[in-house]
Amino acid sequence: MPRASSFGTCCRLPLGFISSLLPCPGTYLPSPVIEKLPPESNKKKDKEGKERKLSATFQDLDAPQLQWEKMAAAPVPRLDGAAIQIRNLLYVFAGYGNINLVHSHVDIYNFVDNKWGGRFDMPKEMAHSHLGMVTDGRFIYIVTGQYGPQCRGPTAKTFVLDTDTNTWSDFISLPVPRYAPATQLWRGRLHVMGGSKENRHTPGLEHWSIAVKDGKALEKEWRSEIPIPRGGPHRACVVVDDRLFVIGGQEGDFMAKPGSPIFKCSRRLEVVFSDVYMLDEEMKWKVMPPMPKPDSHIEFAWKVVNNSIVIVGGTTEKHPETKKMVLVGEIFQFNLNTMKWYVIGKLPYRVKTTLVGYWDGQLYFTSGQRDKGPDDPGPRKVIAEMWRTKLILNP
Repeated sequence: MPRASSFGTCCRLPLGFISSLLPCPGTYLPSPVIEKLPPESNKKKDKEGKERKLSATFQDLDAPQLQWEKMAAAPVPRLDGAAIQIRNLLYVFAGYGNINLVHSHVDIYNFVDNKWGGRFDMPKEMAHSHLGMVTDGRFIYIVTGQYGPQCRGPTAKTFVLDTDTNTWSDFISLPVPRYAPATQLWRGRLHVMGGSKENRHTPGLEHWSIAVKDGKALEKEWRSEIPIPRGGPHRACVVVDDRLFVIGGQEGDFMAKPGSPIFKCSRRLEVVFSDVYMLDEEMKWKVMPPMPKPDSHIEFAWKVVNNSIVIVGGTTEKHPETKKMVLVGEIFQFNLNTMKWYVIGKLPYRVKTTLVGYWDGQLYFTSGQRDKGPDDPGPRKVIAEMWRTKLILNP
C-alpha cells in the first residue's frame, strides 16, 4: 500500500487514507464468522524467533492480554462513523468508506442473534461524519457534523430518529455548524458543546442546550450554557448519576486545502489531550483525574458498565520523531466509585473511531481505522470487522 493511503499518516502526503477496502458483503449476514485469537496473539517474532518489542516512543501501555472473538463483519467499512446502542441493537451510522466516499445509511447489529440486518437510508441533508449523537432509549438525536467526503464543510442541520418505527424528523438546527461536538442528554435537555468550528480546525468552546421530550423540542431555540473549559472535537461525552463527563479529545484537525475544488484535506497541527471535565448540580466545570494517556477519536468508543466508563482505542500524541499519527490499542476504565483510571486490556490491534457496544458480559467493537501492524502504530486500513471479548473490570 502506498504511503499516501493513511489518513493523517504524515505531513508530506496528507490524506487519501485508503487504497483497498474490504468488499461490501451486503446488508445482511446470516451467521457470525467466528475466529478466536489466543491471548498472546498480539506478540510477533523476528526471523530468529526472538520476540520483538515495540519502541517506547510509540507509547503503548502495559495491559492485560485478552482473548478476542471475531464476529460477523459490518456490511461496509467505516471511519468517523457513529453508533448508538438501544437494548440489544447497535445502530451504526454514516462514516467514510474512503476519503472520497461517505456512507448515507444506517446498519443494525443484533447482539442476541449476532447478525447484521435492517439497513435503511439517512435523510439526504444529514451529515456523513463528525456527528454529535445521543439517545433517550427510543429517540436518537443527530446533531450537526461534516457533510460530504474529504474535508468539506459542516452543516448545522439536526435530526431525530424514532427507532420504534425507523422514521426521521427534522429538529431545530444548531446555532452554528460544528464538527464532532460533545453531545449528551442531561436533566431533560439536549447539550451540545465544543467540537471544531466552521474551518474544521479551530476549537469551539460554545455550549448550547435545548429542552427535549419524546424526540421533540420543548423550546423554540437553543440556550447558551457555561462554555467548556477546553474546546475541540473527537471526545467522549457521558452522563452517569446526574453528572456529565467530557473525556479526552484534541485541539485542531485537518482542513480543506485552500482553493481545492474537492476540499482536499491538508494536515495541520493537532494537540491530543487527556483532560477530563465534569458538570454536576453546581453547573460549574470541575477538573477530574486525566486519562492514562492522551486519547482522541473516542466519541462513540465508550460504554458505561457497573459504574465505570470503558473507552476503547483512539489516537494519541504524534510520534515524537516522525510526527505521524499514533493509534491507541488499549482499553481504559474510569471507575466512578474511586475516580481512578485503569488500563484493563489490549485490542487485537490499535484502532481509532471504534463503535462500541456491550451485551451479556461481552464488550464489542466494530469499524474504524486500524494500525499498519504490531511495530507500526500509524493508521492504514479502514475496517468493517467486529470483535468481542469478555469484559473484566477492576473493582
